[in-house]
Amino acid sequence: MAMNFEQARQNMVENQVRPWEVLDGRVLEVLSSVRREDFVAAEHRKLAFADLCLPLGHDEVMMKPVVEGRVLQALELTPTDQVLEIGTGSGFLTACLAKLSAGVTSLDIHADFIAAASERLAHAGIANVKLEVGEAITAWHPDGLFDALVVTGAVYQIPQRFLSWLKPGGRLLVVRGESPVQQVLLLTHEGNGRYREEVLFETDLPYLKHAEPPRRFVF
Repeated sequence: MAMNFEQARQNMVENQVRPWEVLDGRVLEVLSSVRREDFVAAEHRKLAFADLCLPLGHDEVMMKPVVEGRVLQALELTPTDQVLEIGTGSGFLTACLAKLSAGVTSLDIHADFIAAASERLAHAGIANVKLEVGEAITAWHPDGLFDALVVTGAVYQIPQRFLSWLKPGGRLLVVRGESPVQQVLLLTHEGNGRYREEVLFETDLPYLKHAEPPRRFVF
């Protein structure tokens, strides 16, 4: 029997995302309209709406729908915001960010992820995204500052350079800590080098390259 993707999508929104305190109407509308099944590998298409992290390759994963919903809601994006996404992955969150903002610059260290995301975003008719291949922790530099920055992989410590890429009033959403218990944080740039930090919830994601915990030697 063929899967009813529209019904599965609405079930995801109503039975997973909304009960996880995602109540922002714009966010729910985006999750109801972007075709998540088109952003996963063909063999995982029927699992696109499951409460699971789906493998992407390179030991990376696609976040659970509930986590994506909470991330999008916490950023409180406006139609004039410029967004930086570190970790393009499948391109699904990129698509959602693009629909909620003026434009997205999305960076990934894996060129094949960028190539696949470019095709998926074009197929979805999303044009306000700039995709780049690069390594965010030590090498890549943006051309300007952003209203919001979202990091889709974990970091053991927040790189200072991430904070320097925010405009005053800008928001950084990042997963920090040591697996298997990491905290999703929202940092808001209050000006003059001051940042307000809020702990949102706990999760567990693979680390960005060069952002892993230090090795511990046991004698």
